[in-house]
Amino acid sequence: MLLLKSLKSQAKLAACRAVVRTLKVAVVGAGGGIGQPLSLLLRRSPGIDELALHDLSEMKGIAADLSHISQTGKVIGFTGEQELESAVSGADVVVVAAGMPRLPGMQRDHLMAANGNIAVKVATAISNASPRAHLAFITNPVNMIVPTAAEVLKAHGTFDSRRLFGITTLDVVRSKKFIGDSMNISPNEVNIPVIGGHAGITILPLISQCQPKYRCDPQEIQKLTHRIQEAGTEVVNAKAGKGSATLSMAYAGATFVDSLLRGIAGQEGLIECAFVASKLTDAPFFASPLELGKDGIKRYIPLPQMSDYEKEALEKLLPILRQNADEGVNFAKTILSGQSHSPIPAALP
Repeated sequence: MLLLKSLKSQAKLAACRAVVRTLKVAVVGAGGGIGQPLSLLLRRSPGIDELALHDLSEMKGIAADLSHISQTGKVIGFTGEQELESAVSGADVVVVAAGMPRLPGMQRDHLMAANGNIAVKVATAISNASPRAHLAFITNPVNMIVPTAAEVLKAHGTFDSRRLFGITTLDVVRSKKFIGDSMNISPNEVNIPVIGGHAGITILPLISQCQPKYRCDPQEIQKLTHRIQEAGTEVVNAKAGKGSATLSMAYAGATFVDSLLRGIAGQEGLIECAFVASKLTDAPFFASPLELGKDGIKRYIPLPQMSDYEKEALEKLLPILRQNADEGVNFAKTILSGQSHSPIPAALP
């Protein structure tokens, strides 16, 4: 009897603390290796009234499966290009996990030929069906995909720099894990900004700003930085041609979307790193810590003091980001002009 009363009291307390689910989130590429675990994790995020799952393959089964989870809110499946606008219609957040994975030996610019049209299609659908949505891309290469989407949104008159994101949270997650392991502490105790981009040397963890302080010699810092930068390749090689980072990316993506939802709901003090249109450097798109709010980006946090090694690395990565942005914009202009067309690849396997 006492146990039953205790359980009832706990249930009432949990209900009082719960955030009312009032938002719609759409996942494009929900049937793939990132999309499925991401959708599962999002079912536990407070504030979602409707979770819309879209892919080129049939989504009814996955939607039915996720709808049986004991969480409030509905799950609806959408299939094919013809249902993309319906999937994102009225969405508050659209997260894009569709596309081909990076395979061993594949350069990220090769991915653009396969995945660039996803940004065009999704940004066009958003412009038509949900122009106020917060749009977040997992699809690689993020350094080019985000500028492509921005150019399409501009062409449709719906671009809002506060609402377009490239999710780089996985670089932060990896940094926290590797540093936590090295220091023999929980990764949750580690706080570190990761700036730049989301590929190779454009990923710059600011280890000098790590809290708690990471103390080691310069060679160890360079080694750790390199591992963080090449962690994606580490997974690609380990999977031996069977995919790229999917589960860790789903975890990172859900972490970012959860913070975005909390910001939309009015929670204060939410800081996440993301790749966005930015004026912090001379690169038009740049990843840095951001404060999230009701309209997406509430504040761009100024870049901190850096070590000489980090300053040098920043100078090396900026030309790459500028080139990536130009390539993304030119890709969008080519597609929009009707000079080229490529089908949307299916979700990441």
